[in-house]
Amino acid sequence: MAGSTLATGRRTLARLLAALLSLALAACASPPPLRGTGNLGVVIERASGSVQIVDNSHAQSLARVQGLGDLSHASVVFSPDARYAYVFGRDGAISKLDLLSARLVKRVEQASNSIGGAISSDGRVIAAQNYSPGGVKLFDADTLALLASVPASAGANGQPSRVVGLADLPGKRFAYALFDADEIDVLDASTPTAPKIQRFQHIGKQPYDGLASGDGRYFIAGLYGEDGLALLDSWHADAGVRRILAGYGRGRQALPVYKMPHLRGWSIAGDYAFLPAIGQHEVLVADNRSWAQVATVPVLGQPVFVMAEPGGRRVWVNFAFPDNDKVQVIDVPTRQVIKTLQPGRAILHMEFTARGDAVWLSSRDDNKLLVIDTASFEVRRTLPALEPSGIFFSSRASRMGM
Repeated sequence: MAGSTLATGRRTLARLLAALLSLALAACASPPPLRGTGNLGVVIERASGSVQIVDNSHAQSLARVQGLGDLSHASVVFSPDARYAYVFGRDGAISKLDLLSARLVKRVEQASNSIGGAISSDGRVIAAQNYSPGGVKLFDADTLALLASVPASAGANGQPSRVVGLADLPGKRFAYALFDADEIDVLDASTPTAPKIQRFQHIGKQPYDGLASGDGRYFIAGLYGEDGLALLDSWHADAGVRRILAGYGRGRQALPVYKMPHLRGWSIAGDYAFLPAIGQHEVLVADNRSWAQVATVPVLGQPVFVMAEPGGRRVWVNFAFPDNDKVQVIDVPTRQVIKTLQPGRAILHMEFTARGDAVWLSSRDDNKLLVIDTASFEVRRTLPALEPSGIFFSSRASRMGM
């Protein structure tokens, strides 16, 4: 009897000790801190096939995610809740990243040579634009399962055209240009397994890039094979594509083009659009209602990105080689350069924080990121990075044309 009582007491004591140990472990293992995603970002580290996840409120790096393949020309879009980033690599792969857990969720190799993508207005469809083979592919945003493959029109060589400038439009649509077929297409992905295509042909020679306005109304393609731009008003698509700035450069000798400017880096500031000129040391200024050119702003080199602060008062410009160690700032009301910075070697990209009180610059050859105060032009912080290029903040998740 006494032995039974003693055994029972030992079991009770063991249970009590186990419970106390569990409580102690629970107290020690504090849960990860809760956080939002609205101030996060992704920085492309092109040479190492990795990205950094950054916090732009505190100007700090949070994690590095590796194994993303060829990022020599990469772009990023975000899910509507800004939790997931989709990285489009030059090797045709799409990588889905969880920004909160800093992990690679899934990676699919969908082409041999790609140059970017977009996400639909409802966040359910990922579209990838491809160089080789040409065309556009649609994927489920959750699983990255293939939904549809849309062939591109053939170019003069009989092969499917390379696709450029892919941008999202309202109503689950995408617009893009066909470099080899001189065409702009609008893809309706309302039924993503059976998308509908509207084609606009003979829009100008060799459209090399494209962009959508912030409200998704206009799609503009830059033309490499001739002067000017091609504009589609999606509210009046039946009117077709019209030429804007068609006479720009006529009768003038262009300089050698060291790097094609990115139209995706154009700016709307007030009533005017600021765009990079090809082969000239100029920024073009156009009225964004008539799309007529109203001015040019001389700058020190060939512009690559021409980006407005979120408030629209100033426009920042970076440059192609040999001036890619400099950045200039244009005052919009006076259309004059008011500041020239020399922040580092090979400044490849710029990204403003959501409300524009800081701009992040990537300096590839100095292996660093710079965080610059837009009011004082002072460097707030520098962060190490492995040959950084594109910087993409999650505030893009709520913007069209990204």
